[in-house]
Amino acid sequence: MTDATSTRRGADFDLFGFLARFAPLIFLLVLMAGFAIMEPKFLAPINLFNVLRQVSIYGLLAIGMTFVILTAGIDLSIGSLLAFAGLVAAAVSKGGLSNRFTVGEGQDDAGYAWYLAALTAIAVGMIGGYLQGFAITRLKVPPFVVTLGGMSAFRGAALLFADGGPISGFEPNFVWWGQGKVGPIPIPVIVFLVFAILAHVVLRYTRYGRQVYAVGGNVEAARLSGLNVRSVVTSVYVIMGFFAGLGAFVLSARLNSAEAVAGTGYELTVIASVVIGGTSLFGGVGTIFGTVIGTILIGVLLNGLVLLKVSSYIQQIIIGVIIVLAVAFDTFAKSRRRRV
Repeated sequence: MTDATSTRRGADFDLFGFLARFAPLIFLLVLMAGFAIMEPKFLAPINLFNVLRQVSIYGLLAIGMTFVILTAGIDLSIGSLLAFAGLVAAAVSKGGLSNRFTVGEGQDDAGYAWYLAALTAIAVGMIGGYLQGFAITRLKVPPFVVTLGGMSAFRGAALLFADGGPISGFEPNFVWWGQGKVGPIPIPVIVFLVFAILAHVVLRYTRYGRQVYAVGGNVEAARLSGLNVRSVVTSVYVIMGFFAGLGAFVLSARLNSAEAVAGTGYELTVIASVVIGGTSLFGGVGTIFGTVIGTILIGVLLNGLVLLKVSSYIQQIIIGVIIVLAVAFDTFAKSRRRRV
């Protein structure tokens, strides 16, 4: 009797584990099937590639956010940091601060190569991430408070830097990174997938990846085992800054413009993508694969609702409800793991 009961419990746990791991992917497939039935245009290749292109910037930011949330942290400043990094990079591409609003003929001679702009955006993002990581680890300020302050500070810096206006009119090689294609595949999508693969390898197959999971799983145990917890926590915010800078460059290239208001509200969508993808807000659990699925799921949901002419207000309500359900499921899964 006891053996039979144990067998049934083991079977139930395996089924639950399977569902917990693949629920985002299953939900995505069901969602796509539902939208395809209600609106045949949804499965048109041009629409699917459009969905991927739209979520590519969110996806880059979500990769960085995965590292942060795996350590039980949070970053609310990503949209503001993206805007600031994008403006600084745009100014570099235009030839410096004095030429940052110059648009038109002759800009190729006055400006700098696209790769200098990209490196500038990434450097600004990483410096911003390091400053926040330093405040969290050295000043002992909670991540929520630090990044909430960063959200305001970086947005103010972006507005001050550009005097509230946009910087636009980049050279073709710059714009190609946002608007170009390799065959039918948009360049932003390729950038997103390449860095998703790299991040997956880092988290799954490197010592550093194991350290990130260890810190998120039990910070005190990680410290007692000899890990430099401060360095690991600081590093994930630097990684987040890297992806904010990269996302800023790709977004500016896509729009052929950098604006102080860029990235407004991105933090909600990015955090939703990571959480829906199965990364636990409590830290220590999650994968880049899940984040990619969560990001695409958000994109498919918004695109399908637009095709069905659902109000943008209702779209926000739906996303909010999904976030709550995802966190509730995560909490239930965590409590179940503790009991087993």
